[in-house]
Amino acid sequence: MPNLPDVVLWSIPAFVLLTVVEMVSYRFRPDEEEQGYTARDTGTSLGMGLGSLLFDAGWRIPILAVYSALYELTPLRVPVLWWTVPLMLLAQDLCYYWSHRGHHVIRILWACHVVHHSSRHYNLSTALRQPWTGATSWVFYLPMILAGVHPAALAFCSSANLVYQFWIHTERIDRLPRPFEFVLNTPSHHRVHHASQGGYLDRNFGGILIVFDRMFGSFAAETTKPVYGLTKNLDSFNPLRVATHEYVSIARDVARATGWGDRVRHLINGPGWQPGTIDRPEGTAA
Repeated sequence: MPNLPDVVLWSIPAFVLLTVVEMVSYRFRPDEEEQGYTARDTGTSLGMGLGSLLFDAGWRIPILAVYSALYELTPLRVPVLWWTVPLMLLAQDLCYYWSHRGHHVIRILWACHVVHHSSRHYNLSTALRQPWTGATSWVFYLPMILAGVHPAALAFCSSANLVYQFWIHTERIDRLPRPFEFVLNTPSHHRVHHASQGGYLDRNFGGILIVFDRMFGSFAAETTKPVYGLTKNLDSFNPLRVATHEYVSIARDVARATGWGDRVRHLINGPGWQPGTIDRPEGTAA
């Protein structure tokens, strides 16, 4: 197995530099229609990002143990070659699409992912606002391991996907030329994903590519200016509360539930579900 680089680690200096450049751009070229930066919001995003690095180091141990065990059991092997790496990146992006979509429509998964959507601002620091309970995605990548992709190769692909998504968290870049907008996830597409209004909810789940959203009916183009954040915003900049508030809400709802059926539904139904209501379809829960 070739020694693949830690793409995220190597990209941290670029993350910092580009964030500073974007901050400076707002100082010299402000835009009344764009959110820009505020000290408390940016500080929370940076705190969440640093915390995620620490917690992910811990989560990685049991996940790697499961992946390694399954990799040893499967007779299949995908070599790391110049032509297989793009195919692995494509497969990882497809798995990421379904993982991301699942994290929007299953409440216990949303409790992890809601952290990333909790800012009412949209800038490069928002990309760093990552959850501390990121062990909820590993099951979606089991098909790749069972198909013979080495866990280290999967980690490389996942890191590349994460690094790609950094630059699309900006209002400073308008639409790209049409061929790029049709195939790739772009700032315009991802602004829609972070919006909290109307037909923008639960759309554009892609990581690197936007084609899976087009294929599976979850694509929405940016038409009106997005309003960022949640449908019920969290009025706190405390990183611990940002990281845990939805888990606390779930625990409260489960404790109040009158039967085991409702207790389970509070975990697996959409974020907007309550007893006596129809399970809300995608595009209506956030």
